Amino acid sequence: MNKMLKTLVFAATLTFTPLMASDEYVNKDILISAEEAMSLIGKKDVMFVSGDSDDVYKLGHIKGSVEMYAHHLHHSDITGDMHCAPLYRCVDDAEAYIGSKGIDNNTMIIAYDDFKGPNATGVYSFFTSYGHKNIKVLNGGRSAMMAIDPAQIKYDGLKDKIKDIKDAAKPAKNKLKDAKKGTITLTDAEKAELEAVMKKASADEKSIKAEMEALENDLIVVKGEEKVEPKTYKIDPKKIDISKIAGKEEIKHAMEDILKNGKNSKYVIIDSRGMAEIIGERKMDNVARGGHIPGSTFMEWNKISDLENRKSFKSAKELKDVYAKYGITKDKIIYAYCMVGAGRGSEHITALELLGYDNIKVFTGSWDVWGNDMNLPLKR
Repeated sequence: MNKMLKTLVFAATLTFTPLMASDEYVNKDILISAEEAMSLIGKKDVMFVSGDSDDVYKLGHIKGSVEMYAHHLHHSDITGDMHCAPLYRCVDDAEAYIGSKGIDNNTMIIAYDDFKGPNATGVYSFFTSYGHKNIKVLNGGRSAMMAIDPAQIKYDGLKDKIKDIKDAAKPAKNKLKDAKKGTITLTDAEKAELEAVMKKASADEKSIKAEMEALENDLIVVKGEEKVEPKTYKIDPKKIDISKIAGKEEIKHAMEDILKNGKNSKYVIIDSRGMAEIIGERKMDNVARGGHIPGSTFMEWNKISDLENRKSFKSAKELKDVYAKYGITKDKIIYAYCMVGAGRGSEHITALELLGYDNIKVFTGSWDVWGNDMNLPLKR
């Protein structure tokens, strides 16, 4: 009977475990998997939007996608003044820019980057702030799509074959080089044999490259320029959502409370940048001062991106653990910033949204605004 009881308990545990949500995102609908996204490529009213830079886009982007570099989404003048803060851009500017990318109000947007997450979340934060609800973040980005693309898998296999051919022919190539330099002597027969090896390697490589070229039209991730037909996009002022974005006055108020109340403050300001930026050693050319907002919690963005598994976010459990370690809890009002807000700062806010945090905001001006405002304090 005792043995049977143990068996029943064990079976019940196995049955119950999958129902536990401790390792699931609360708001998992923010994300879309590569498998789901693959079926949407080329569909009407779906636009894949790369948050990476134009240079990165040209080197490899999802077929049919457009580029909206996250670092250029926030608009400020040369002094760091954002004229419609906390919005990333003024409404008329945002409408024109979005429409120029072939996006209208009915478009489903799939935001992506290489795989790390920050630039994709910048696009996500940008669109949601203007009330565009039909938007997803591609978890694992371009890299995840390439990993499941049959044409890409075959293409990469052919690249490996070329490498193997070159490696196999390398001894013959080196011997012929040495013979030409006079460091070794070859008989005519030996030379002819080595040249035959090189000739075959060259022919095999040429044949494989032809196969690769034929495959290029079938690849999901392609090289080249953006091709887009502009559309009309309209922002409804009533739908603008500033619940997850903040301007400098709000951040200043939070900073003052943190400096006054320390750990008892109801606010947290996450600085998601690297230490060189935080201590003011590195700064952008258009920003007058380097340093950080006093009272900030230093938590670099790469602590939440799953770089090892090439996913945009760590698992829910890992995210919970790392935020708990830094004292970033659901009872706090949380702000995150980086250089421009759309990027490393939005990576944090999106991760917290995945976990079901409510009081979370991206400082859209971030250091570009704070570092240029001489009336605001900083630390190095």
